[in-house]
Amino acid sequence: MSPDPAARKEYVAAFREVVSRIAAPLASAPKRQLPVRMYVAGGAAMHFYTGERISEDVDAVFSHRFALPENLEVSYRDADGAARLLYFDRQYNDAFGLLHEAAHDDSVPLAIGGIDPAVFEVRLLAPVDLAVSKIARLSDQDRGDIAALARRGLVTTRALRRRAEEAMGGYVGDLDRLRTSIDIACRIAEEAAQGARRRR
Repeated sequence: MSPDPAARKEYVAAFREVVSRIAAPLASAPKRQLPVRMYVAGGAAMHFYTGERISEDVDAVFSHRFALPENLEVSYRDADGAARLLYFDRQYNDAFGLLHEAAHDDSVPLAIGGIDPAVFEVRLLAPVDLAVSKIARLSDQDRGDIAALARRGLVTTRALRRRAEEAMGGYVGDLDRLRTSIDIACRIAEEAAQGARRRR
């Protein structure tokens, strides 16, 4: 279920504040080091694509080694007046999931008011790469996210399988488990897409 517009507005404002705090130290950075790009995954990226859920953390990596500032937690109120918190997850690492080697190059810019993209550019993983990033863990939430992307036509089963199998080429470890997870993810996407077509 999508959060109401008021809740979405408050979440986006909190996200903007987190990003502003990350970007602030770059004002004095040498121009040759700019722009720094932030590649957003996880629930935050899902929210901007689908609005289906509110994430408590921001999962992201950067194009440069980055000395993060302190105080990357923002408190806000949801539409019901309940206290919420959005924080930057300093432990997030995209090396342990499944991710295509071109995922950062193919990411989608997200305009953030007050942030100069020539200094600090926020980018969302493309929908297919966001779906691929859910495959290795494939928790209930990951399955729901894959279904949500497919329901909205943001991911097709064919594109998901192709991208995931290409991504797997750069990995070592239990590839049989990953192949099984790809099959499951593709079934989830196909069932979600079929259900959406039936409701039209």
